[in-house]
Amino acid sequence: MALMQDSLPAGSLLFGLRCGRHSFEKIDFCAGRFVIAKASECACYGRELILAFLKEPFFHFALLSVAIFVWFTAQQPKEISEPDADEIVVSEQVFATLASRFRAQMQRGPTSDEAQILMGQYVRNEVLVREARALGLDSGDGVVRNRLVQKMAFLMTSAAQSTVPEDPVLQQHLIDHAEKFQTPAMVSFEQIGLKFGIQPAEIEALVVSLLNGETPPEEGLSSLLQRSVFHAGINQVDGSFGRGVFAQLEVLPLGQWAGPVTSGFGQHVVRVVEYVPPKTPDLDEVRDLVLADWRSSLANDLREAQEAALLEAYKVSRPNSETLQNWIGQ
Repeated sequence: MALMQDSLPAGSLLFGLRCGRHSFEKIDFCAGRFVIAKASECACYGRELILAFLKEPFFHFALLSVAIFVWFTAQQPKEISEPDADEIVVSEQVFATLASRFRAQMQRGPTSDEAQILMGQYVRNEVLVREARALGLDSGDGVVRNRLVQKMAFLMTSAAQSTVPEDPVLQQHLIDHAEKFQTPAMVSFEQIGLKFGIQPAEIEALVVSLLNGETPPEEGLSSLLQRSVFHAGINQVDGSFGRGVFAQLEVLPLGQWAGPVTSGFGQHVVRVVEYVPPKTPDLDEVRDLVLADWRSSLANDLREAQEAALLEAYKVSRPNSETLQNWIGQ
């Protein structure tokens, strides 16, 4: 995250944070992005600061994140203390978790016999998990590490999935990322496949004759492909004629024979009948898609901000370039 040296803009949040050696910071929230600045540049105190803080979206995100973290922690079976490490307790909380998973899969609650089976499976799994930990099998295991990373990512980004931005925010996101939501360009055209080995002068003469309204001679022309194609996008055109053909058609004059156009089947003279350029739809037409993409962007910003904050508590040692090259060469 970048350091911002200018004055506090509208929509910014003064947020007092102290953790270890960390000092107070200013967090700016604008269109889903956070920017941190030094506390020496922030000079707002008192009741107005508190009221502004309570109204800020970041406060709501933080509060929701804490609630999710508490819920997530509550769902996990409690760790067994060292004196009772040889005891396995199937508590009401553990059974509630087992029953919830069963209900999600079977769309009903477990019977008494099924409950006994669930508890038996839990006990066997718990024994194996504890023995595996005692043997250190979880240490350095990529699958275990990835699962832990996934859980932390969920905790850090889940707040974004419940955020509902105002329409101006979504509209700006649509404008900034129009290429993600545009309807694809479409083209309708006629084509005449040319024989292999045809000379440029022959192609030019054929184009001139077609422009003069003459009918092309049937002999010496390829008929491997359909003569007319209607309302085709890039996937259809390039899928039928070969990669790059659609891009060649986009720059041809409308309503005139031109060429040659090179495809995977050889050369063609082409007349583009209609070309519909890409169009950015109205927000109401793609609201759900824009909202999902905005939330995904916000989730990434939240994750990056929290990862950076967590990283401050660690001292990281990395090899220098020379050492790294030696490691690579080994």
